[in-house]
Amino acid sequence: MRAGWIIYAIFGVLVCLLVRWVATQWKVKSTEAENLRISGLILGFVAFVFVVDQGVRLALPIAPHSQDKTITVFAAASMKNALDDVNETFTRRTGIKVVASYDASSALIKQIEGGAPADAFISADLKWMDYGVEKKVVNESTRINLLGNVLVLIAGKDSKIDHVDIEPGFDLAEFAGDGRIATGDVEEVPVGLYAKAELERLGVWLSVTSKMAMMVNVRAALACTARRDVPLGIVYATDAKIEPGGVFPDNPNDPIVYPVAATVNAKPGTTQYLAFLRSAEATSMFEGYGFSVLPEPISNERVIGDFAH
Repeated sequence: MRAGWIIYAIFGVLVCLLVRWVATQWKVKSTEAENLRISGLILGFVAFVFVVDQGVRLALPIAPHSQDKTITVFAAASMKNALDDVNETFTRRTGIKVVASYDASSALIKQIEGGAPADAFISADLKWMDYGVEKKVVNESTRINLLGNVLVLIAGKDSKIDHVDIEPGFDLAEFAGDGRIATGDVEEVPVGLYAKAELERLGVWLSVTSKMAMMVNVRAALACTARRDVPLGIVYATDAKIEPGGVFPDNPNDPIVYPVAATVNAKPGTTQYLAFLRSAEATSMFEGYGFSVLPEPISNERVIGDFAH
């Protein structure tokens, strides 16, 4: 924009020189001089109008419709396969391109907090969405709980471990043997947080604490197990590329929930995107990848008691 002003300033100076020349020729009495004066005045007037018009255009803010039709979504690593398909369909339907960045929810929200240009955030747990709200980088009014998932225990393709009954007190340490158990960082990464909570609930956490191999995200834990760097891994059912060795029982007190929300600096197209995530078309794709689609709440009120009938 600055370069544009310089060009028009130079052009304006040339117009002024042209007008000055016309003025110096004003008293010359000849047909040729008269024609030059008329031509100069016409050219000067046209140039003046052009300069003023372009100057006004440069001074005005860029209209919303001229902005790039692209939104950026930061999403939990476990969302990649399903969300890539959903995003592609959304772009075909609306013409709005979606640029997705996948990683651990903890890493993504801290990037947003640091100023990363994201329009929407999909977390693999409630904790990091709460963090975004607390830090005022997430628009809480747009927040919804979108998807559910389950934890599974997996082993490498050629493992001798066939099936494990995951129940209170099961001997996970014995199944791991001298090896380790891959999952996300149990202090920050959602899959690791869920894994630790489940193992504590089942009473086996202390027996396997020293065996945990903590990864940066769930996809890293999956890859580590698939390469047979470790004999076992705890990941989401939607990430398991192989038949799981065991499925962790549902925990109604700490379900796996994927909330989604727009950021405070989200582009207008983000509202349309969040609505599409709730559409029947997107729901079908999510379910195809093994996610459970959570019911949309009918109000923001909390039930604090129930009357007996």
